[in-house]
Amino acid sequence: MLHLLPTVHWYDALDILIVAFIIYKIIDLIKGTRAVQMVVGLVVLFVVSVLSQKLHLVTLHWILTSFLSSIILVIIVIFQNDIRKALMNMGQTPFFRRVYFFGRESEIEELSRGIASLSGRKVGALIILERNTGLRDYVEKGVQLDAKISGALLVSIFNKESPIHDGAVIISEGRIAAAACFLPLTQDPGLEKEMGTRHRAAIGLTEENDAVAIVVSEETGGIRFAMGGKLSRKMDEKGFQKVLQRLFVQTGRNPVWKFWKRES
Repeated sequence: MLHLLPTVHWYDALDILIVAFIIYKIIDLIKGTRAVQMVVGLVVLFVVSVLSQKLHLVTLHWILTSFLSSIILVIIVIFQNDIRKALMNMGQTPFFRRVYFFGRESEIEELSRGIASLSGRKVGALIILERNTGLRDYVEKGVQLDAKISGALLVSIFNKESPIHDGAVIISEGRIAAAACFLPLTQDPGLEKEMGTRHRAAIGLTEENDAVAIVVSEETGGIRFAMGGKLSRKMDEKGFQKVLQRLFVQTGRNPVWKFWKRES
């Protein structure tokens, strides 16, 4: 009987471990997202297809089989955002990651000063801080500035009388790269209906890459961060300065995730 058992080699075990790791990463990637419901829907279709074959429901089985035969294309179309995010995460491994640098302490202070002024005047603003993932596509579609970070400049850009106050300011490598940049809006149906366009754009962009978005509310003057598709609670001046310090000055440290918590 023993000679009938298949021989297991070390590369078979390695193959199983790699596949198990990939499945685990896929589950971890889609956990807590809309993709979970989509996966459940595809599983239901597969089960119905099998049952239709057993019950000799020829027409239903033919329709489902035709649909499932193109499952790879269906998965690519449905999960294109998640696939893009996964590929970007792969490109940010230690072997491929470029070191991002936001700026010196003085530049952090200038940015903080500008945000505090905008908040105090209740001037709506959306400021994007580039990290590992490049934002050239958005920069090229905006009004390119390539200017030194200045609190006064940020206030003047977002002034309602300014022709470039709509859209976002993108800061790249310690400089204001562009203004009036329009960003993708999140499609998350779970957001509060009163959430404004700036907040939706901040979440939408950070769902796709590792940028950090700072939003100043026009109604309340409240300051919130967006990162990884999550929006922080409202912060005071000291709170957002602390986040900036941890993210960009103290390089190599992870952000304090307690700031990233969906709250009204």
